[in-house]
Amino acid sequence: MSSEPIERRVSYLGDRLKASRCQCCGKEYFEIRDYCSNCGRRSYGKMESIDLFYDKGILELATYINEPTNKFAKLGSFVHGIVSFHGGQIRVPARITDQLICGGKNLDLASLEGREVIPRFRRRYSVGKSDIIPTISLAFTLADEYYPYQEYKVIQPTKDYELPGIVGYGMYSSRFRFKEEAWEHAVPFTDEDSVTAAVEAGKLALIHSGLDSALIGKVYAGSESNPYAVKPIAAKVAQVLKLGKEEGDVQGVDAVDTEFACKAASSMFKDACALVSYPRSGINYAMVIGADNSQAAPRGCPGGELDQFVGYGGAAFIFGKHDVIAEVESWYSCTSDTPDFWRRDGEPHPMHGGRFTGDPAYHKHVRKAASKLMEIQNLKSSDFSYFVPHQPNPTFPIRIAKDLGFKEEQFMPAIQMTKFGNTYSGASLVGLAAVLDIAKPDQRILVTSYGSGAGSDAYVLRTTSQILDKRSRQKVTVKFLADNPFVEYVDYTTFRRLKQGM
Repeated sequence: MSSEPIERRVSYLGDRLKASRCQCCGKEYFEIRDYCSNCGRRSYGKMESIDLFYDKGILELATYINEPTNKFAKLGSFVHGIVSFHGGQIRVPARITDQLICGGKNLDLASLEGREVIPRFRRRYSVGKSDIIPTISLAFTLADEYYPYQEYKVIQPTKDYELPGIVGYGMYSSRFRFKEEAWEHAVPFTDEDSVTAAVEAGKLALIHSGLDSALIGKVYAGSESNPYAVKPIAAKVAQVLKLGKEEGDVQGVDAVDTEFACKAASSMFKDACALVSYPRSGINYAMVIGADNSQAAPRGCPGGELDQFVGYGGAAFIFGKHDVIAEVESWYSCTSDTPDFWRRDGEPHPMHGGRFTGDPAYHKHVRKAASKLMEIQNLKSSDFSYFVPHQPNPTFPIRIAKDLGFKEEQFMPAIQMTKFGNTYSGASLVGLAAVLDIAKPDQRILVTSYGSGAGSDAYVLRTTSQILDKRSRQKVTVKFLADNPFVEYVDYTTFRRLKQGM
């Protein structure tokens, strides 16, 4: 019988950084082993499976790769080295990612050695368009900079709620930005894409929730920039984050991708709520992720007008009925065939309908969904502490918020487009994360997403006292990423090169 393809075997081990520990002598191995080389025969059946995915290591040795060849050429110059875990019991080869290095003249390798680093899930190297995209978590960033280390500690739920709601969330974006007049765009590093953003956001959501990843029974991944035309993002998320009970080399979880332009993820909030509320579903928790590497043609090309707004990143939300931080009280959706924005099959960049994207599309649907939901629930704008609109550019969300009667103190905390750009299916989710970062207990939030094509989802959320209890688990808030001192700004040429990726 033939073995599995090499890429499947490498990703199964390397994406999660799977390792083994002998329960007899404690020796650890960076691989899955049936026996210990120290203990021999007596170690059979006593090898414990561990992983390093949530650990931090030490960069013991570093070297500078000036001219990488072949599959690594698109990375440019980079730092490579050896990272040790658990006091040196395990040592692994390491690429230090998220560093734009030009010539290495001022690179002080000695200052990097001995520093703590944490694994990042990234693309491994470049391949052809017909190949499987290789991924791994043997890329590392410094643990005290843009992505600080956060411990993943599983905490047993203590309180049940009548209504389903959010039990944890996380937001992810790149440290690279391009400035555009009064706003900025987040730019993915060469080895990042919508899949890497989805995994990292989901990882942060698990850390914030304190949930055992095995309890997640469903994962939705919404995106319009999947690097595959046929192959789900959600399957990779499920494997890397070990969602659902692990059975050999498969996960006991239902994973599916969704697509409805920028509301691909928000439309699944209600599905997640329905699943965790239905006793026969067998699903107590569901994860919803919206992540995009927003697409646009270069300026001067057809469709290049979008280039000034595109961003990168996403957010993940876990829904359940235990230890809820924000209950979902109600929702309303509306849809029409309004082709204001589209990308034909096989085309690399989307097109849009110019001014047609405003009043007949965005404003009409957002206004309808938000006002109808408030009418149904007998609520008005003053009943809400915050309003979170979809934010494709700096002007649309402010205009619609004012049209609906909201004041600046209600909607401005949610407007994050000016820091990260339009993150497409992550846009309204990032805004919601920013609001939850600062919300107090018993505050109402109105979230209204928008997806071209076209439709809107509106939700009424009410925060609980547990929003404060879980806040101490978060280091990586939206504000932390937006105003981080380790953000690196790039010029337009670098911006376009990084957007193209590996």
